[in-house]
Amino acid sequence: MAYAIRPFRDDDAEAVADVCAAAIEAIGPRAYSKKQVAAWRARHPGAQRYRDLAAEGAEIIVAVDDAGNPVAYALLERDGHLDHLYSHPDHTRQGLADQLLAEAEVLARKWGEERLYTEASELARPAFERVGYAVTHKREFEIDGVAIHNWAMEKALD
Repeated sequence: MAYAIRPFRDDDAEAVADVCAAAIEAIGPRAYSKKQVAAWRARHPGAQRYRDLAAEGAEIIVAVDDAGNPVAYALLERDGHLDHLYSHPDHTRQGLADQLLAEAEVLARKWGEERLYTEASELARPAFERVGYAVTHKREFEIDGVAIHNWAMEKALD
């Protein structure tokens, strides 16, 4: 299957929200408990929030399949914070994370950012490391009383 990378469009919002939910629910249990997955899932936005974030200046980079359906995305904030990187479970291991992260670097450089940073799940950490992000520390925190962790990571932009 061929994929294309393109900017977010308003009519992508429902599909992007579905990609996020599907990824957390299907892939999350590989590294997190049921309670952790449920708490993680509950804190992610619905379709309208993606529209709002885009209107506020965040860039949502979308990978689409042959039919033009969103199957993965990255959400990059204007300060170089990569807030989301999700692939639908049916489209993992296709190089989409690498492509989305490369496009995020292009945008961040265009904005004059000197670094990208993120909080990567246990599952996303290898994708970030593969393209040059380094762990700065493990983040232990709670979501609605449920202990969970992720990894603070960053990449200097030359």
